[in-house]
Amino acid sequence: MSETPSTSFSVIHPSSSEGQVRSPRHLSITHPVVAKRISFYKSGDPQFGGVRVVVNPRSFKSFDALLDNLSGKVPLPFGVRNISTPRGRHSITRLEELEDGESYLCSHGRKVQPVDLDKARQRPRPWLSSRASSVQTQGRPVAAAAPGLLRAPRRLVVFRNGDPKTRCAVVLNRRVTQSFEAFLQHLTLVMQYPVAKLYATDGRKVPSLQAVILSSGAVVAAGREPFKPGNYDIQKYLLPARLPGISHRVHRKGNAKSESRKSGNWKVSIITSDLPNAGTSSQIYIVLYGQHRSSAPIYLYGTDGARFQDGHEDIFTIKVGDIGTVFKIRIGHTNSGCFPSWHCKKIQLQNMNSGEQFYIPVQRWLARDQEDGEICREFPLLNKGQPILPVTRYEVFVATGELWNAGTVANVYISIYGEKGDTGSRQLFRSKNSFNFLRGQTDAFFLEAVHLGDLYKIVIGHDGLGPGNGWFLDDVVVKDPTKNHEYAFFCHRWLDQGEDDGKIVRELYARTNSIFSARKKLELQRKETWAAESWKFMKGNTLRFYNRLTGGFVRLHPDGTVDALGEKTDKYGLFDVIFNKGNICIFQSHEMRHLSLALDNGFVTGMPSGGASTELQVLYQPSRRALLQSAVIPGQMVIFDRHGKVADESSGGYANLSKEFVIFVKGVFLNSAVVLLATSVCQALCLQPDGTCTGAGNHSEKSYWKVHKISSGICMFESVKNARMYLRIKDGRCDGTGTGDIDCHFKIKNNLENASISLESTRSPGLFVGLQPDGLAKPVIYTKDENVCFYPQVIQFGRKNPMGMSATTSQGEGKIHESQNQNVMPSEPEAGDLLPSSTAKEIRLSQSSETLLSEDEWKVIVLTGNTGTQANVTLWVYGDEGVTGPISLNKDNPEQLFLPRQEDEFQVEIRRIGEIYKIRIGHDGTSGQPEWNLQRVTMQHMRSKKKLDFVANVCLSGIRADGDIVCELPVIKDGQPIFPLVRYHVDVYTGLLKQDKTESEVSLCLYGERGDSGLRLLRKSNMPMRFQRGQIDKFQVEAVSLGKLQKVLLHCEASDKSQYWYCDKVIVREPSTPSEFVFICERWLPFMSQGIIHSEIELYLQDGDWKVTVVTGELENAGTTATVSLYVYGETRCSGPIILGSGKHQLFSSNSADMFKIKLKDIGEIYKIRIGHDNSGKDPRWYLEEVRLENLVTNELFCLTVDSWIAENENDGDTWKEVPIVRTNKAPLPVVVYEIRIYTGTKSGAETESNVFINLIGTRGDSGNRKLHQSKSNKTRFQRGQIDIFSIKAVSLGQLRKVLITHDGTGPGNGWFLKSVVVKSEEEDSSQEVLFPCNRWLDEYQDDGKTQLELLAENSHGEGRGTGQTTS
Repeated sequence: MSETPSTSFSVIHPSSSEGQVRSPRHLSITHPVVAKRISFYKSGDPQFGGVRVVVNPRSFKSFDALLDNLSGKVPLPFGVRNISTPRGRHSITRLEELEDGESYLCSHGRKVQPVDLDKARQRPRPWLSSRASSVQTQGRPVAAAAPGLLRAPRRLVVFRNGDPKTRCAVVLNRRVTQSFEAFLQHLTLVMQYPVAKLYATDGRKVPSLQAVILSSGAVVAAGREPFKPGNYDIQKYLLPARLPGISHRVHRKGNAKSESRKSGNWKVSIITSDLPNAGTSSQIYIVLYGQHRSSAPIYLYGTDGARFQDGHEDIFTIKVGDIGTVFKIRIGHTNSGCFPSWHCKKIQLQNMNSGEQFYIPVQRWLARDQEDGEICREFPLLNKGQPILPVTRYEVFVATGELWNAGTVANVYISIYGEKGDTGSRQLFRSKNSFNFLRGQTDAFFLEAVHLGDLYKIVIGHDGLGPGNGWFLDDVVVKDPTKNHEYAFFCHRWLDQGEDDGKIVRELYARTNSIFSARKKLELQRKETWAAESWKFMKGNTLRFYNRLTGGFVRLHPDGTVDALGEKTDKYGLFDVIFNKGNICIFQSHEMRHLSLALDNGFVTGMPSGGASTELQVLYQPSRRALLQSAVIPGQMVIFDRHGKVADESSGGYANLSKEFVIFVKGVFLNSAVVLLATSVCQALCLQPDGTCTGAGNHSEKSYWKVHKISSGICMFESVKNARMYLRIKDGRCDGTGTGDIDCHFKIKNNLENASISLESTRSPGLFVGLQPDGLAKPVIYTKDENVCFYPQVIQFGRKNPMGMSATTSQGEGKIHESQNQNVMPSEPEAGDLLPSSTAKEIRLSQSSETLLSEDEWKVIVLTGNTGTQANVTLWVYGDEGVTGPISLNKDNPEQLFLPRQEDEFQVEIRRIGEIYKIRIGHDGTSGQPEWNLQRVTMQHMRSKKKLDFVANVCLSGIRADGDIVCELPVIKDGQPIFPLVRYHVDVYTGLLKQDKTESEVSLCLYGERGDSGLRLLRKSNMPMRFQRGQIDKFQVEAVSLGKLQKVLLHCEASDKSQYWYCDKVIVREPSTPSEFVFICERWLPFMSQGIIHSEIELYLQDGDWKVTVVTGELENAGTTATVSLYVYGETRCSGPIILGSGKHQLFSSNSADMFKIKLKDIGEIYKIRIGHDNSGKDPRWYLEEVRLENLVTNELFCLTVDSWIAENENDGDTWKEVPIVRTNKAPLPVVVYEIRIYTGTKSGAETESNVFINLIGTRGDSGNRKLHQSKSNKTRFQRGQIDIFSIKAVSLGQLRKVLITHDGTGPGNGWFLKSVVVKSEEEDSSQEVLFPCNRWLDEYQDDGKTQLELLAENSHGEGRGTGQTTS
């Protein structure tokens, strides 16, 4: 007899040293054993034919034993770790839950994919993948096979992609399965067309030979094209093959068959310590290591109750086969049960054949919460004449990659292999860092094991649990303190089922030379960086070279000298790529076509183009900075000293020299350009199907954005793949669901340090598009961190800039350049390219008579009066269809602008704003001259010659008592302004709370029917000190009439929390009208929302006809953090939901009254309200005392007493309350308790773990959507064949007509088969019991895929009558 590795573990029975059963417990009466015959299938794999297992107390002592047994029969990456019902809705955790004759799904994680069992039962039985364990087989020995390797020839049906009729059967033998590539070549010959990829018949990729062998008998062969669905049915073409079976029988000691001495019978004695709580409820196992091989994990099961209790000795006999001379033992447990921690005192081993004995003094905890947290230990065994191996504490350094979303929350496991065995699979869970496996983080772990000798490989992977469980592993370093040696295991790949080859386990081999490993890593990083940056050096591109040490750009002068002191606008700092071969280029001066950058005998100079000295090799570093090296003499570099002069490496200290350059391409963001916004060397900003944006997208068409230039330096980005979806920042979110409005406008901030850009919202200045560690886009404040940096790549250049920038005659109107994308390269520099600040790009004076005039081009002439300025001047232009701005009015020589009595002329682009009705112009007050006398602004359309004159005659001053640095000017028509100038009176109320005051700058923007006033700094108050506690500050804002005001925007920048400001409200008055506009704030600025600090808030007009007062109780913790909503029901219709606000913004605090104004027009006479919350925030519980409704027109007042908790963990668990209104001459409607009976169907998988919601609808309105939270009849809701009883309270709904029922799709199994709903209610004079039949799935994968159904009443008793109809 011999052993074959498998996953079935030997069942061990205890014995004493005399061979008799030892037990301190009384014998129990043996009951008849009931066997269950159960089928198990593989999650998500309809090709897997399933395995049948007989389950009884004798075959499986515990649920873990069943999992271990199934792990050898169902091929899963980490074995079987979860068993669930066929539709994945309910997880099985105990043997008692398994039902005889039923089928279940096996998975290695909690995520379960349903399987059509009818199809799966018809499939051929799969091959059983093998894993190490001790089993016995009849007949001659069978050699162990490694997992996934071919043991015997088998047949495989191969379909042609998209053509199921074209297929062939191939035999998998050793000749054609030498490698995956060889197998693809064999299929190419057989199928007679190129085969490059394989897919399973359901479309999943088959990435390796192992996956082919473990497949269910059919694959789809494809070329370079994607998978094409089809009827790939293998039943007609493939009969079930006779596959080699493996016997999993285990012989007990009393019935064991005779075997040789080599089979290895051992007696194992384990003594548990007598420390308090030293015993364990977990499953104990041991592994013995011998010179020939190791045993399987052998589970030590007892037959007479609990084992391994405090102070007890447990004795077992085991069979391990011929493993050779033993040299170590591993003992551990599965960390299962109520009290898994275990303290082992000692272990004794005795070879029953040779009599050899070993004594191991353990005296260690095996517990997650004790010592080092390990749940397995290794100990060496001393053999005569053999050196004893030391116990070594290996230090394992695991580096997670820098890619976005590289981190994981899954459980990570590692097994280290050396010349003296392995460590077994160990979980890496206790790092020196607070959180493990974060992006860009290196985690250090300790792993204790008997010394393994020289290490040669590791196997590392994760279990795929948790959201975003994919992982990008950079490398692993294992430090052996015994030999003082480090082993490097290089990976730099995804362990992600949705990335790379889909594997979540990798086998990595050691590189003993850590220097070599680091060199390889650096070489790979350089190669990846070049792949990401090489587009810049395509023939025809125009470049600039920025030197970080000198802070200037490389420039080539007419006399051939070169320095690195150029400004961003220096014409001698532009270079055209006129030759490109790999990474060797020639950079010709854009200004002087006869000279190119060259290295002549190590000296940087300008030389005629075409010579060997002008050929420079570009060497990129991982930092995205490039070296320029001579292509003729390697080692000679372009080098400058800190003064910007040409140097060589012998010129001075290394710190005073620089040979790294940041490369910029001219004309990246021209209109209609297609760009890719890279977030790393292989990732980019990408629009997701749900509208969110992620920085973890691939460099593919899905990540392409089309540029829409709004004005100088301001662009919109439209998804190429999803037309009319724009990148935007709105309401604290950053996504791709914009429609092209101002929320989608971004200023482009260029970062000189690394050639990246940052995108700043023009609607919310100071907020940038940023990325979270998981790659999800969100608005952030600019901090120079990499999470706001995007590296643009031009896929297709846009058209020539229409904004009239300078051009020379020799340039013409541009030329077509060669590129792989057939890009059109503009010959003009893009306005504002390389600006280091977030201000708008420069608008330069047009000097070319050849420039083609666009319909959107205007000439702007600004006349300065007696006082000039050198501050930055900005213009906004408003039309009846939109606004353009801010437009920065600037030139190459800003010191010559806006001088006294001077006219300055600019050419600007103003697109699609309709008929112009006003402009706003101002300066930022940054120069030494804080005043500017503006006389006039003239705008002339370049093509139609239409002219608009704006007479100003104002002094824009920040120091005058009535002055402002911004003014608005209306268009004059027939001698009268289209809309008049209005001086709005703004009263700002600071709260009475402690430390309400602030010294921070506060700005305000008014919004009305006709646009906005722009953000104005509130600097001239009627009070000596602005924004003091309880103070009313009065300001004036002059703007062209905005019509009826709609909202205001408040902005407050605070340097620290001591300067936060509590604003009570803002009241705006227009002097010519008696009305006032009230905007309630009642919150701190800045404020935190969803983890983001917001410096501004929009306040909407409080102009309702009803006032609502919500009184929160005086109880401790009566306030809520949730968002509160209100519904008001009238005889005509319902008004709602009316969102009153969130407790996170200082509303609904304990012992407070919050007032709101709402509109309730045309709803008829009010008869009830419903108020509740969304259960969000840290503490959503809420004690509501009273709600008061006051009609501001008639002064009618309703006081509605609630005096109740509204919380899921209080009373009936409902988060909504309905209250009837007491009306004149009418009795209030009663509050009725509706009993709801939910009948879940008896179909397989009918149960659900999702949250279920119901809305009862009657002749007097509806109950609103209520969560069925607490079942009165069952602890676990909505199980198969179960009746759950709930109750909700609502103001009488009259006769019930229908119900709306739905679920939220959460939980491992979210589909649900609903049989029916019965609703019962009793009122004083009537009662009703109404049946709402369903008999349908609420499942996105069943029936019509709907998860919400409308059920009409059928049979009813009492007053209820129905139609007998069911719709969805």
